[in-house]
Amino acid sequence: MSHAHCSCCSAHAHGHTHDHHHHHGAAPGGWRAWAAPAASFLLLLAGLVLGRAGAAFFAPGWVRLLWYVVAFLPVGWPVACEAFGEMRRGDVFNEFSLMLLASVGAFYIGEYPEAVAVMLFYAVGEHFQDRAVARARRSISALVEMKPASVAVWRGAERRMVAPEDVRPGEVVEVPAGGRLPLDGRLLDEAADFDTAALTGESEPRAVAAGGSVAAGMIALGRAVRVEVERPYEDSALARILRMVEEAAERKAPAELFIRRFARIYTPVVMALAVAIVALPALYGLVAGTAFVYDFPTWLYRGLVFLVISCPCALVVSVPLSYFSGIGVASRRGILFKGGNYLDVAARVNTVVFDKTGTLTRGRFEVAAVEPAPGTAVADLLAAAAAAESASTHPVARAVVRAAAAAGCRPARPARVEELPGRGIRAVVGGREVLAGNLRLLAESGVDTASAPAGDDTTQVLCAVDGRYAGCLSLDDAPRDDAPAAVQALHALGIGELGILSGDKEPVVARLARRLGIGRWQGGLLPEGKVAAVERLVADPSRVVAFVGDGVNDAPVLAMSHLGVAMGGAGSDAAVETADVVVQSDRPSKLAEAIRIGRATALVARVNIAFALGVKLLVMVLGALGMAGLWMAVLADTGVALLCVANVFSIARVARLSGKSSTFTAGRAEAPAARAA
Repeated sequence: MSHAHCSCCSAHAHGHTHDHHHHHGAAPGGWRAWAAPAASFLLLLAGLVLGRAGAAFFAPGWVRLLWYVVAFLPVGWPVACEAFGEMRRGDVFNEFSLMLLASVGAFYIGEYPEAVAVMLFYAVGEHFQDRAVARARRSISALVEMKPASVAVWRGAERRMVAPEDVRPGEVVEVPAGGRLPLDGRLLDEAADFDTAALTGESEPRAVAAGGSVAAGMIALGRAVRVEVERPYEDSALARILRMVEEAAERKAPAELFIRRFARIYTPVVMALAVAIVALPALYGLVAGTAFVYDFPTWLYRGLVFLVISCPCALVVSVPLSYFSGIGVASRRGILFKGGNYLDVAARVNTVVFDKTGTLTRGRFEVAAVEPAPGTAVADLLAAAAAAESASTHPVARAVVRAAAAAGCRPARPARVEELPGRGIRAVVGGREVLAGNLRLLAESGVDTASAPAGDDTTQVLCAVDGRYAGCLSLDDAPRDDAPAAVQALHALGIGELGILSGDKEPVVARLARRLGIGRWQGGLLPEGKVAAVERLVADPSRVVAFVGDGVNDAPVLAMSHLGVAMGGAGSDAAVETADVVVQSDRPSKLAEAIRIGRATALVARVNIAFALGVKLLVMVLGALGMAGLWMAVLADTGVALLCVANVFSIARVARLSGKSSTFTAGRAEAPAARAA
């Protein structure tokens, strides 16, 4: 992972990834980091006091020079080493050489205290920047620390501690109370509670029943648990998160790429301008003769002031750090951005299209009503339908089987089963032919369905036994609890264009859209139909389209949209791998939170760019005119850098405030998804 915090201009311009911390001899926050600046500061302060007091031994010029050289070395020597190291790598125009040149120039013209001050303030500023960077990185490095070093695994009668990578699917691991699950698996014990905050950002513990799925990274609460491992570590939820976060730092936002290109051009240009400030008045003096008196130390001093203030470290540090912090803030909330560039896209989203099943709804059908035909008992209808559906893995079939079991029915095992795509199932149960499916299946088989209830806006399973209509089961896929809040939050952000694209029946999709307050929808779509609908939206240059989905069939649309958002809690691997943003929980309202974080990050980055360039331009002009000295230059440079870095840590606060201050504008604009396409 490249060091987004490295404040060296050339490192960002040319892709070097060395770490700044070794300037100061210790990690940020260690007492040794302050030793060199403290020594330089005390010697500088003592020199100023001795000079002002007129101490006799301090009067000779060589004593003053030696004193300030000694004061300079603790902070100047590490920078000199960095400067020459960069030069050996072929990079002459770097921050270190710029600072070294300014200090040496100040020594040359006799401004010894200012020469020391340039390096001293630079070292202090660097230390604070390093601390800020370390703080930003902790939110992401904390994810890496989630991986347990070892886990207890039962192999036969022996309990052994092994690395998570060495555990094979099918083996049983034991996690103590308060321990973190190292791998994905199935809970073998009775129901247990788990802390999922590190994965999903949710503060509420999650209750998992015996046999339920648990993911790596969850923390067992209350007692030890045993888990049967279902997949190797490299395929676990935790490993997937770590890969995504590590890769995120490599995908740069446009603002970061701009700063990289900017630094590549900016540094040599300002060094050339500093030389011009010194040289052009001399050339003018040659032309003007005695009418203009050229004083080399004065113009050299102005050039040095120009050099110091021109140092672009405020930009080179704070802009990448803004995006790094944005990724960290989002990851703590259970939202994984796969790169800083996607934070920028999220900030510009103005159109959101949702998949229906598993995204806005729970994706788990439940039988809501059982309506047997006259002369047929409810238990007989459930038993016949469940027997036919028992061999299918379709969500509707699973719901029918669950409903029969809940009613105490024990369906017979079918002798023959034929699954008819798009229609239903034909089975032979106890020597009788059972049909379970839609109206089309029964009509094709010549079954009279005149007494079947109309249910265009519900999912129905119609059942017939030996050619006679037996009844209907109505199923419902309820919206997720926070789906209405998700729609309201998006409207509150000014995103009025919301739509649903689904493979479900049009009336079912329409009912959900009206229930949630979404203006446009389209149902009955195959995967290629979703692609065509999103393709039309993306082709409109005024739209920045986010698509939110969770299934395998959503992968093409996630890839095509400007911002693909996968519901990672229940999402398929294909959807998670294809998406640009992964929501670790199954809460669609997290999308609004992701957009707020994206907007806050982009705003902070833009403010930092404008503020840094504005202050630097002002002091550059003042320095060239002789109205600003080295003290003002170094204070302005370090101050701007520290203020920009401090501003980075307002991202979480800005994201929260933007969500609270927006006004609700539901119904103001209709969503883009065509109602009929």
